[in-house]
Amino acid sequence: MLNLKPESRKAQEGNKKVVLAGCVPQAQPRQDYLKGLSIIGVQQIDRVVEVVEETIKGHSVRLLGQKKDNGKRLGGARLDLPKIRKNPLIEIISINTGCLNACTYCKTKHARGDLASYPIEELVDRAKQSFQEGVCEIWLTSEDTGAYGRDIGTDLPTLLWKLVEAIPEGAMLRLGMTNPPYILEHLEEMAKILNHPRVYAFLHIPVQSASDSVLMDMKREYCVADFKRVVDFLKEKVPGITIATDIICGFPGEMDEDFQETMKLVEQYRFPSLFINQFYPRPGTPAAKMHQVPAAVKKQRTKDLSQLFHSYNPYDHKIGERQRVLVTEESFDSNYYVAHNRFYEQVLVPKDPLLMGKMVEVNIYEAGKHFMKGQPVSDARVYTASITRPLAKGEVSGLTEEFRHAPQNGSNWKAHPSAEIPVKTLFSSRMALQLLWPQEGLKILSISLALLAVLVTFYYGGM
Repeated sequence: MLNLKPESRKAQEGNKKVVLAGCVPQAQPRQDYLKGLSIIGVQQIDRVVEVVEETIKGHSVRLLGQKKDNGKRLGGARLDLPKIRKNPLIEIISINTGCLNACTYCKTKHARGDLASYPIEELVDRAKQSFQEGVCEIWLTSEDTGAYGRDIGTDLPTLLWKLVEAIPEGAMLRLGMTNPPYILEHLEEMAKILNHPRVYAFLHIPVQSASDSVLMDMKREYCVADFKRVVDFLKEKVPGITIATDIICGFPGEMDEDFQETMKLVEQYRFPSLFINQFYPRPGTPAAKMHQVPAAVKKQRTKDLSQLFHSYNPYDHKIGERQRVLVTEESFDSNYYVAHNRFYEQVLVPKDPLLMGKMVEVNIYEAGKHFMKGQPVSDARVYTASITRPLAKGEVSGLTEEFRHAPQNGSNWKAHPSAEIPVKTLFSSRMALQLLWPQEGLKILSISLALLAVLVTFYYGGM
């Protein structure tokens, strides 16, 4: 968890206007260091413009309430609000907020509350509108995607089948994190969905510990056998699937034998993607009041698990393979473009502008711990995954009435060869957006959204 005190104090001392957002200020708004600062609650993102405007005027604004409709808690801000995508090719859609668990170490539940799911039709509309703006990859996110719909009488597979119908040829859907309890009853359907050619065969399933006694203290509501059942079933039914997981080292009460069970689990499954976290007691959580594992022990266990994780290379056997990959971003060192194959494994390709946003075939010639390198096949056909030209970086996305009357049958949307990108719909949609939003309003909105994106990324990233 990030320490917000010195950051906010430093900004105030420099006469900067400060707006805080995310789970930390939402869960603990009465902390001394938050006095006099503006705060945007986790469900109030749609009011960012007025908060920024009032803060600039010297006022302190706090919007921390929950959105409700006839007394029923809503998922949060509307999905069709104008926004600026960090990557014009990738749309991130939150399908629900809150969760059904009460994990003893988690602060997010304090801020986001119980499960609140967005209606299927709103999520599908948002996906279709994103494709109309040139997006070629959608990420579904939430605190627990597997719990989706339990509060509104539906479930995750039902949503996913509706979304799959809307995905154009060449575009891809990536599922977010799901806890073991809520995926167990849908294993058969989930396997079918993860085998769909427009869905990445990838799933993030946090285990946190391989000790049932530790899981009980965490109140995770599953046992290690449940986790193994999910992973084993999906590995059998979805050959090659990537399973990512999380582990907390040094949770209160974790004994050496508990940690060794976790080491055995990692050795058994050799997860290609493993998020290792050294336990930190969040103030106000039950786990913070438990008997703590000594800091030196937590540090050593984290080191031991990290060494085990780095002792194997998950992609060496894939050298020589011919893979189909979707190119969506630039590498951190700016030397390559980043693509992902069917299993959402990272493949670095030459930095050729003609490849960005394209579905291409590559020959794998090198592999590292977290990536492979691929050379485009010269005789393979290159597809543009987007059905229209993507928005420019920093351009505002927004739902228009014209979009609501666009073709609704996703099966009729086809990928276009790289030389054929329709622009008629693009032009008319942006023209309508400019008519709806005056130029000054767009300027303020852009600044506000950019500010909020930085704040949320900075603060929420510490949760």
